[in-house]
Amino acid sequence: MNLETHRLCLTEITSEDIKHIHNMNQHPAVAAFNTIGIPKTLSVTQKLLQPILKDQQRKERSIYAWTIKLNSTDEFIGEIGMHLSSKKYSKAEIHYSLLPKFWGNGYATETVKKVISFGFETLQLHRITAGVATKNEASIKILEKVGMSREGHCRKILPLSSGWADNFEYAILEEDKRNY
Repeated sequence: MNLETHRLCLTEITSEDIKHIHNMNQHPAVAAFNTIGIPKTLSVTQKLLQPILKDQQRKERSIYAWTIKLNSTDEFIGEIGMHLSSKKYSKAEIHYSLLPKFWGNGYATETVKKVISFGFETLQLHRITAGVATKNEASIKILEKVGMSREGHCRKILPLSSGWADNFEYAILEEDKRNY
């Protein structure tokens, strides 16, 4: 299922996107907050993306993941994903990464809003969460801009390349006010 905003196209990840995602994750500014580690080779990135590609074939999905491309040029600028928990809890966690040259243009905010709307309107979720390193100020601003509330602070839970880092937990509920 592809999604679109006025400036961006979110297309479900395919095996052809692996190289773009791998190259993005090699960028030091992106890798700084990457909790899964920096894939050293393209084949490692491919292995990391295999569960997503397999899940796309299932009727009852637990993972949605999209590449983010500019509508005007079809240029790859990042990726965003949503991992659903068990149906009983009706919730999902989102994550996203953008190439640094596209930071500061509102693309991440636009993308996160679209995926949150998809989660509530299409998937009928009750709650959407996101975790963010306490030092990732840009991402904190994005989560607050889209209406998420900070609900918690976990100490030294994120295994970053720089060492263990603290994490803020954010969430938005289906009944929370959104202006999008």
